[in-house]
Amino acid sequence: MKSMADHADPWSVPVIVAQIPDTGLHREIEADRAARDAMAVVAGLREILSASASIDLTLEKAGRVHVAGRVRARVGQTCVVSLDPIENDIDEAIDLIFAPPEQIRELAELVDETAESDTEIPDPPEPIANGVIDLGRLATDALFLGIDPYPRRPDAVFEPMIEAPDPEDHPFAALKALQPRAKPRDPKTPRNPSKKR
Repeated sequence: MKSMADHADPWSVPVIVAQIPDTGLHREIEADRAARDAMAVVAGLREILSASASIDLTLEKAGRVHVAGRVRARVGQTCVVSLDPIENDIDEAIDLIFAPPEQIRELAELVDETAESDTEIPDPPEPIANGVIDLGRLATDALFLGIDPYPRRPDAVFEPMIEAPDPEDHPFAALKALQPRAKPRDPKTPRNPSKKR
């Protein structure tokens, strides 16, 4: 799968942090056909039939923003067993903290300190780029995380090719090949000439 960093964001829904009210902001977003087609190319999918997200943004202290919600999508893939076209549903959670860029280093150090203790390690915050949080990009990243890398139909069964056993294919076949061929015995020669009767 190609990185989103290598492409312009196909699904972009920017939110200006300064315009988020104190009571928070709820957004319902849906990717249009062009965005879905572009995302499918980036993700290596046959198609993305639908993609939507429900996201809440909540202001926190020191200019930080908590972003939480869910991304739901239906994607077209190819069964790795039968190679038939199939469709899969994706339902992924989003739960991130965004912070002004100048706070990122300090907060990342706090995460490192927590890693040395027995408490649960929080995720490091994401930077707020140019005062904007792009909900479409967040939703796209979550959607990509939910893609099954080995999709298969529920009834698809991998059946290996069964070959008839080769009588020469056994552990001692190589040794047998190294043995000198026995010379045919002359019928007139006694079996053990050294033994007297």
